[in-house]
Amino acid sequence: MSASLKHKTVRGVTWSFVDNIANQGITFLVGLVLARLLSPEEYGLIGIIMIFIAVFNSIVDSGFSNALIRKNDATNIDYNTVFITNLLLSVVLFLILFACAPSIGRFFNKLELVPLTRVMGCILIINAFAIIQRTLLVKRVDFKTQTKVSLIASVSSGVIGVCMAFAGLGVWSLVGQQVSRQLLNACFLWYYAKWLPAVQFSLHSFKELFGFGWKLLVSELINTVWKEMYQVIIGKCYSAQMLGQYTRSKQFASIFSTNLTTVIQRVSYPVLSSIQDDKERLKLAYQRVIKVAMLVTFICMIGLAAIAKPMIVVLIGEKWLVAATLLPVICFNMMLYPLHALNLNMLQVQGRSDLFLKLEIAKKIIAVIPVLFGLFINIYWMLWGSVFTGFIAYYLNAYYSGKILNYSISMQLKDIYPSLGIAVMMGGVVYSVSFLPLSPFVLLPIQLFVGAITTWGLCEIIHRDEYVEIKMIILSVLQKIKNGK
Repeated sequence: MSASLKHKTVRGVTWSFVDNIANQGITFLVGLVLARLLSPEEYGLIGIIMIFIAVFNSIVDSGFSNALIRKNDATNIDYNTVFITNLLLSVVLFLILFACAPSIGRFFNKLELVPLTRVMGCILIINAFAIIQRTLLVKRVDFKTQTKVSLIASVSSGVIGVCMAFAGLGVWSLVGQQVSRQLLNACFLWYYAKWLPAVQFSLHSFKELFGFGWKLLVSELINTVWKEMYQVIIGKCYSAQMLGQYTRSKQFASIFSTNLTTVIQRVSYPVLSSIQDDKERLKLAYQRVIKVAMLVTFICMIGLAAIAKPMIVVLIGEKWLVAATLLPVICFNMMLYPLHALNLNMLQVQGRSDLFLKLEIAKKIIAVIPVLFGLFINIYWMLWGSVFTGFIAYYLNAYYSGKILNYSISMQLKDIYPSLGIAVMMGGVVYSVSFLPLSPFVLLPIQLFVGAITTWGLCEIIHRDEYVEIKMIILSVLQKIKNGK
């Protein structure tokens, strides 16, 4: 990896990581306060609405963002064409959601969902206004600006949500937090991105970008619908309270897995796209990213699974104990997310959106198995089934991306097995501490300390290249902070 590309990647990863930590960290802290003020059922109601918001947001983007990022010679006409398309789609989908709100309420036997759904639907239009601004910043690998935007939006919306909860507004405090966050985020992206739309629409541009993006749209839509299917089943077949428990446990797991995946995806895609024509250089960069990403992911996710129960009790109370039993299984499933993302990113970088789509369809056919478990047995069987199908999905993703780059599954596994070994040994030590007859408030800090020391010791003994690289990056960032840069 060249010095300039490495600097660009490290800078992008650093600011993207800071962005996610600041954004999700504040959201997480606000969530801890709200979880003590609100009930699992109120969280479950918002979880139901977010099913539709997530699916419709996938349609609004339509794969255009990735198409623009991949296109090295994108023009202003391209950006304006996509902006107009996204905005029109968002308005149409908002009207559909508004009209379908009563049906959603009847389906889940929760008529209070009607006004909540209609207000939350505004997020679709708000997000559409900022897609191009965010795409431009990603294309420039400018995550420093996005960090500023996220920080302002997260802090402000968090204050709004907590104040509404203390005022006794219940579930509407979660609505206020979500809507205000997206609105502030969009406003500041407009301010910092310095791009204004014009009334320009090119049918040629639309066809070119949609030709690449539509397959990603269908893939993302299938993926999103399937992920939200779990919440539909829990909300319909079990209860809003159980959905609240599931949503909360998934939010804990997402602190590391989803955030790391997001950081890796949005930095690696534009960086790798810039060297897409140099296969050898692309392979080395790709291999390096996988090794570093999975060392961090395995340690974080297995460590989180080991401390699940005392952490849940200490942070949000015993009324969320069901979430503590769900969290370890979700962690085992989500620890593969960065690997999925990287292998699928490589298909996009190489312009194989057709293969991307075929893989999504194949994986979702296999994923019917855990869905059936959820329908006919129980939620735990569904979650363990998703762990199993997750490994099959990884095999499919890695097989095809490996063929393109001559970086086979066996080579990938050889690169990441040492990291998995370190994480499993650390997790075993940390989990064994949980058998001590101590209060969760005493047990949790002991587990965290033991986990940190064990991880550091094992990494220093084994001394893998990826550990050395992570350490050098951290030291470099700390040095820059010290020097005031």
